[in-house]
Amino acid sequence: MKICIVSDSHDRAEPLAAAITKAQLLGVQAVIHCGDLIGANTLRTSLKLGIPLHVVHGNNVGDQMALHRMMMKTGGLLTYHGQDMELEWAGRRIFATHYPHYARGMACTGDYDLVCCGHSHVAEIMRQSNIKGGQTLLVNPGSVSGIGAPGVEEMFTWILGDLEKMAFEIHTVQYSEPEA
Repeated sequence: MKICIVSDSHDRAEPLAAAITKAQLLGVQAVIHCGDLIGANTLRTSLKLGIPLHVVHGNNVGDQMALHRMMMKTGGLLTYHGQDMELEWAGRRIFATHYPHYARGMACTGDYDLVCCGHSHVAEIMRQSNIKGGQTLLVNPGSVSGIGAPGVEEMFTWILGDLEKMAFEIHTVQYSEPEA
């Protein structure tokens, strides 16, 4: 199963939809959004693509009730999990939250095969040693909104993951702002 991991869309629907569209062409079956979505309307264009979206909130929460109302109208296409999520897909245990420090702590438990987070706007894929003597894959897709990492302008990033192979790679969104 292939998945798309995004974060920090910050009310910017177009680059989010562009990332999901590219991911769909690469065979993605589901999307994890690691928070700072902000407004529920940010998802409207992406939901039209027909790929299930699983969302947590971040420090820029937005209207949680609007997300719940939207979720109830999508027939299962959108799942809003709140602060964090636990999933099991393709036999893999997955945890997602917005905050890197919380994600690192959950990766250290060894209870998950994959832990996802956002917040820093810096895309990275790393292996975290855990207390069970193994390693947990810890990924942060950076910012799909183009709000750059410190010292970096307009980095629209997301992660393509293959759960069967446990292979993950950082992608950039081919997106440019419309002329004003």
